[in-house]
Amino acid sequence: MIRSTVRLNSRVSLAARRMSSVKTFSSSTQSRSQQSQQQQKQQQQQSFVVPVLVATAAVAGVAALTDLSTNDERKVQIARAESKPPVDWDQLRADIIAILDNPKYDDGSYGPVLVRLAWHAAGTYDKATNSGGSDGATMRFAPESDHGANAGLAVARTLLEPIQARHPGISTSDLWQFAAVVAIEEMGGPKIPFRPGRVDKPDESHCTPDGRLPDAAQTQNHIRDIFYRMGFNDREIVALLGAHAIGRCHGDRSGFDGPWTKAPTMFSNEFYRELLEQKWTPRRWNGPKQYANADGDLMMLPADLALIQDEKFRVWVEKYAADEDLFFKDFAKAFQKLQENGVQAFAKPWYQFW
Repeated sequence: MIRSTVRLNSRVSLAARRMSSVKTFSSSTQSRSQQSQQQQKQQQQQSFVVPVLVATAAVAGVAALTDLSTNDERKVQIARAESKPPVDWDQLRADIIAILDNPKYDDGSYGPVLVRLAWHAAGTYDKATNSGGSDGATMRFAPESDHGANAGLAVARTLLEPIQARHPGISTSDLWQFAAVVAIEEMGGPKIPFRPGRVDKPDESHCTPDGRLPDAAQTQNHIRDIFYRMGFNDREIVALLGAHAIGRCHGDRSGFDGPWTKAPTMFSNEFYRELLEQKWTPRRWNGPKQYANADGDLMMLPADLALIQDEKFRVWVEKYAADEDLFFKDFAKAFQKLQENGVQAFAKPWYQFW
């Protein structure tokens, strides 16, 4: 009910500003429908996108565990993964959707904080050392759970615990990432391909060091340092930061305060449009440096403004502001890459696990 109302209000408020065309879909003739269904089944088997054969996913998830300290530990991890029951992905999706709406939390949805949880779990990846990333769900442990960038994410982790109890076959690290995929789609965003197979790390010794996530108070040099470390280029960086279309900052977490857009529970290209169309000036307040629009109801961070101050970044801001379909396409690819960076189960092509 709440999501439907939010979407309706969000779409109405954005309609005057956006000239999106209505997409029509032509139906196939009845004589070709069986052939189309057969092709779709073959593609689903090859793409390894949820829903999947969970037994195969379990094997994939344990086949490439290369970072375990001893052979005994490796055997224990494999035994645990293989002994888990299969996951009912349709029911899991439904259970995640059922918890998204809450009128007492922020703007009425847990969707944005679930996306932030997945982002911060995956955004610790370092390609030079092949460490960090979504594999392991190490934010379950201190000190990583206490890192400043992860303030407030206990809300999301706790929210998902009852769901995992009902679906013991899924790892915590897979659940965090899958919940974000579902939330993005439910907030009107693109469908993002998802592959299971992440294996939870056993203890805090696997936690990543503090400082791997972006610092919103910094500008383009810092942004590139952080994202290049993960293997992203400028186009992918700007696409990923488009997730600031949803959610808001909290003074008791990051120190910053306010939403980026007027529809913070609707995934759209409005972040880029607001960046370009509003006049942003430093906010006068007793807090860290951030920017406000003329009405004072929206905010941008120094790292956000860097996207239009840097010529190479700005090119993509302008493209995504003008073309939401392009943004959705690029975001889906970049977010899947973010989610899969460093996952041992995906270190080899999927067909090597059959």
